[in-house]
Amino acid sequence: MSWVEQLLAQYGYLAIFLLLCAGIVGPLIPDETILVLAGVLIHRGTLGAVPAALCACAGSLCGITVSYYLGRRGVAFALRRLAGPHLQKAKDAFERYGRWTLFFGYFLAGVRHFTALIAGTTELPYDEFAIFAYPGGVIWVLTFLSIGYFVGDQWPRLEGLIHRGALAATIALVMVIAGLIWWKRKKK
Repeated sequence: MSWVEQLLAQYGYLAIFLLLCAGIVGPLIPDETILVLAGVLIHRGTLGAVPAALCACAGSLCGITVSYYLGRRGVAFALRRLAGPHLQKAKDAFERYGRWTLFFGYFLAGVRHFTALIAGTTELPYDEFAIFAYPGGVIWVLTFLSIGYFVGDQWPRLEGLIHRGALAATIALVMVIAGLIWWKRKKK
């Protein structure tokens, strides 16, 4: 049993909320795994669907809001020191592709952790941030809870396949975006 499974089994809804809140702020917690395992626990009847979904949505939305305010209140200085050119590239992409990165960024591991920070550093007004980030967070939560629910007890067998598939999908998406950027530049 993984440490995530142990925390979910022992602390239930509180663990879902806290892990997702912390996981959105920092990239070291496996957010999708938390949600899928919570979905499996819903399937088994250990957790209720509505309370689990509410706690997951609350944790996700609290986490992204904290990230937004960290970006807004000066974490940009620390990020510039740590991430340097990567931060500027992310900021440029945010400004180029707009607020939709807040919505779709949830579905890209590693991206969701920076979209709100960058939105905060660009001083995007909170109401615009919320309009794009919050629906994306709710859909992301419900998608991965549903995957866990429908996968059910097949999760241990499918976990490796899902991780490899998610990695392959992320790599493919990055390649498509890079190809589109290259094509646009070549066209100019």
